[in-house]
Amino acid sequence: MKFRFLLPLLAAATLGAQVTAVPRPTPKKAAAARRAPAAPAASYKDLKYPPLGQIKIPEVASFTLANGMKVYLLENHELPTVNGMALIRTGNLFDPPDKIGLAELTGTVLRTGGTKEQTGDQIDERLENVAASVESQIGETSAQVSFFCLKDNTGDVMKVFRDLMTAPEFRQEKLDLAKTYLRGSIARRNDDAPDIVSREYEELIYGRNTPYGARMEYEHVNNVQRDDLIAFHKRYFLPKNTMLAVYGDFSTNEMKAQLEQLFAGWNVDQPAVPVFPEVRKHPQPGTFLAAKDDVTQTFFKLGHLGGRFDDKDYPALEVMSYILGGSFSSRLFKKVRTELGYAYGIRASWSADFTHPGTFYVSGSTKSLSTVDAIQAARGEIDKIRTEPVTDAELETAKQTTLNSFVFNFDTPYKTLSRMIRYEYYGYPKDFIFQYQKAVAAVTKQDVLRVAKQYLKPAEFTIVAVGKPSDFGKPLTELGLPVSNIDLKIPEPKQERAKEDPASLERGRKLLEAAQQAMGGTDKLAAVKDCTMVADVEFSGAGGAKMKAKQTTRWLAPSHIRQENELPFGKMGIYFDGKTGWLVSPQGSMPLGGPVLKQAQGQVFRNLFTLLTSDRNADRKVNAAGDSAVEISDQQGDLAIVSVDPKTGMPLKLSYQSVQVKGPSSTVDEVYGDWKEVGGVRLPHKITIRQGERVAAEVTIQQWTLNSGMKADDVSKRP
Repeated sequence: MKFRFLLPLLAAATLGAQVTAVPRPTPKKAAAARRAPAAPAASYKDLKYPPLGQIKIPEVASFTLANGMKVYLLENHELPTVNGMALIRTGNLFDPPDKIGLAELTGTVLRTGGTKEQTGDQIDERLENVAASVESQIGETSAQVSFFCLKDNTGDVMKVFRDLMTAPEFRQEKLDLAKTYLRGSIARRNDDAPDIVSREYEELIYGRNTPYGARMEYEHVNNVQRDDLIAFHKRYFLPKNTMLAVYGDFSTNEMKAQLEQLFAGWNVDQPAVPVFPEVRKHPQPGTFLAAKDDVTQTFFKLGHLGGRFDDKDYPALEVMSYILGGSFSSRLFKKVRTELGYAYGIRASWSADFTHPGTFYVSGSTKSLSTVDAIQAARGEIDKIRTEPVTDAELETAKQTTLNSFVFNFDTPYKTLSRMIRYEYYGYPKDFIFQYQKAVAAVTKQDVLRVAKQYLKPAEFTIVAVGKPSDFGKPLTELGLPVSNIDLKIPEPKQERAKEDPASLERGRKLLEAAQQAMGGTDKLAAVKDCTMVADVEFSGAGGAKMKAKQTTRWLAPSHIRQENELPFGKMGIYFDGKTGWLVSPQGSMPLGGPVLKQAQGQVFRNLFTLLTSDRNADRKVNAAGDSAVEISDQQGDLAIVSVDPKTGMPLKLSYQSVQVKGPSSTVDEVYGDWKEVGGVRLPHKITIRQGERVAAEVTIQQWTLNSGMKADDVSKRP
């Protein structure tokens, strides 16, 4: 309790000391003090700042190893740590058109897949125990493998770094996990409106049929196999194609000797890596609308192709774009947001790149009602900066801000080293830093007006808008450009069909007849008009978590199906009559729709009794898919493959594409076992369900009941 009163008492004591220390003014003096003018309040405008310090380029030791790898060493003994970064000249621009995502997967699994001696998980544990890290990634125009460690662990960590970079194992299970992650990102790519705007804008500017505008789809990810990662690594990860920078607490001479020894055995060679593809200018003037009904505002982006960092006018364009829309005091922000109140946020950028032209863009968001007004206001400010000189104050603020922000790329020795290495990696001169600074400082008002007129071309603008068009105050046609709709549908991966000819159709028919006989005969299978299956199911999640359920499935010919699952968190049920149905869960009931409806349709199609008598159904086609598999399809697009034992004819496995609630269709295999006779028909009592390489569920069937006299009302009644 005493602490509660301590501070007030101290404050009172202090105030008392202050009061007794100051003499009480006389009435005359007090009146004079009241008449005296108040001192002007201090203003932030009166603050004085010292000039920025000069960028200092540290002394970097550079040499080439015997195997051809370039090395850059920078000692710094402030902390007992060592950082390393290798740049390998490759990138996703080299992805084959049918395997977009290959480079990204290679960069990910290079690290997670581990080495022959250790898995990625074992390496994780080893590095975590010594507060170290090794990471890898592949972007558009470079691959990067990096490490960090305490000085005492440098040797051991650098061996892990070397092994992962030069001889990764690319384990299959880690590739499968990385592919699942990419599929998830594809499935979620339309969730966020700003992401849609940026993606569609880039693809339209560069062209969807080019490496710069290519879009990853499920089919591309599915096409990538482990051998592709191995081949990609072999082609690009070689000493002569690698630059290594090491920074930290070490002796340069000792580190040089250590690296010579560490990489002495890495002598891979390949033909010279090709140059990155060129960007070919093909303006896409027009307005492109992506309708998204779950948003209350419109996100937009407009502009065209930009330039490179080494363009002579890049410094002036940087200053110009800052004045136009680079800060809260920019013209766009003042006009469109502050004065007109249209935009929640708006900015402009002349976005350059090292190897190819970037883009110029104005981007923002606005309430749906003011969509057209906001875009028109933005275009008005672009027209203004192309026709009227900027003010002295705007110019000075933009130049100082540009120079000040640039300095922060070099505020530590490691940042400076990283920047220098990248300049050399991309073939830029060593003094590019100082060339850029000098050029920005020399930009004039006339330069800003000149580059705005020369480089900003409203007639070539591509405008992308994502929003709810029914809420727009004006139609997009008022922007004066043709309007095209963007299709946001995510295409499902194509399912390959077996080659079809009279011979394959005949083989398929014979294989199906063999399976029918092995199960008890065609007539007995065709005589089954209803069945009930009661099973214990153990589901396995992607992370290894397991969950058990009691499952009862009822089927009534030709297309009624009902499935009930007793789960730890409650009961779930589903019913489908061939056209419609319902879903019941602890959260309530709802009609079937979307992916769940497709799943139910597929389950009816794959019912064993009707599937294996498909040769009696004129709507279905039976074809051979290899020497011991039957491909069965219908006119609605359903397809399943039954693999049979070539000796006994007994079905071994059922394979199909299953529609997911969130994400792409996935390949499912139902592997049959423990066959027993039920009512004259042999049926499986054990089913292992696999999704890709993962066991998704183990089904143990406790009871089959055939031809119980089931009625439609028995299966359609909601619980």
